[in-house]
Amino acid sequence: MMLGELPAFAFATAGAIRFGRGEGLRAVPDIAALGARILLVTGASVARADWLVAALQDAGCTVTLCPTPAEPDVDLIAAGVARARAAEVTAVVALGGGAAIDAGKAIAALVPATRPMLDHLEVVGQGLPLDHPPLPFVAIPTTSGTGAEVTRNAVIAVPEAQRKVSLRDVQMLPRLAIVDPSLTDHCPRGVTLASGLDAITQVIEPNICTRANPMTDALCRAAIPMGLAALPRLMTGEDRAARDAMAWVSLAGGLALANAGLGVVHGLAGPLGGLSNAAHGAICGALLPHGLEANSAEASGDTATRLAEVRGWIASALGGSADSACVTLANWSRAQGLPGLDALGIDAKMRQMAAQSAATSSSMKANPVALDAESLLGIMEAAR
Repeated sequence: MMLGELPAFAFATAGAIRFGRGEGLRAVPDIAALGARILLVTGASVARADWLVAALQDAGCTVTLCPTPAEPDVDLIAAGVARARAAEVTAVVALGGGAAIDAGKAIAALVPATRPMLDHLEVVGQGLPLDHPPLPFVAIPTTSGTGAEVTRNAVIAVPEAQRKVSLRDVQMLPRLAIVDPSLTDHCPRGVTLASGLDAITQVIEPNICTRANPMTDALCRAAIPMGLAALPRLMTGEDRAARDAMAWVSLAGGLALANAGLGVVHGLAGPLGGLSNAAHGAICGALLPHGLEANSAEASGDTATRLAEVRGWIASALGGSADSACVTLANWSRAQGLPGLDALGIDAKMRQMAAQSAATSSSMKANPVALDAESLLGIMEAAR
């Protein structure tokens, strides 16, 4: 192995991470120790949280429920903050997919805040740091996708601006992240596919981005082939080992993106999601092979080497050659039922607007090569 000067980097993550089957219940005493009055943010089905409500109540906690029926927007967050303040909660727990975790993270951050939410939002607001520490926050994912349990931001839709933007502050890193793969068992096939492709995207993009570092490389280089092997197994049937693998890949992606960056796929997915309200994971899955193709066409040096390695991992998992790996991935995803951008309700006008908006996206800043508006439109056209 060649030795060379290593780049300077920093790494920050959740205060503690607990990974493993059964950790959800085993961690209840640790959750209860953070606060006796808990706001429990859930997905659309509150009943799926019954086990956690009962366990927290048995531990002496008072639980106020806050369902998240869709990806969070400013109104949903404002309503959650009001509910939390009215109940005088002392901690926030989120149990669900990325939408529930982002909502819980934002609510925990804004309950103590004295400034309006818009002051803290990126792009559409001032992006100011929080003026008070957030309430203690615990994240418990039930899908393997966003890795939001270990990131420092919450993605929030701003309908009047037709954008999805981040509320971001290092203080928003969860106090405790509990990744219990058993909570993802029997996740619907379509959700598994879209969230799984998002998870794979989130270990690929930090690996090839301009801010990759030895810590994130260590996470991503192991997780990319693992995810590419596990997701096809889950498309053929329920598979406990593959669920465990995807839960780890999702966690690794969250750790990596929070400490390196992303790229063109997420740079476009943010604006497209704000314009269309289409599911984030499905957008990322549709864009991924074409974003890789566009980056590969312009890359050189170490970036070209890293992209070639990614294409090789895709070929090893799905068949074919490394040269045709992007086409192979696109065809495989469609064959599994992943919709294209047209089916997601994303039309030509939205694609034009997204190409313009991507320039201001935080994710785009770390893309390994410069891509102009024509290239971005080409990626989206191919993903239709």
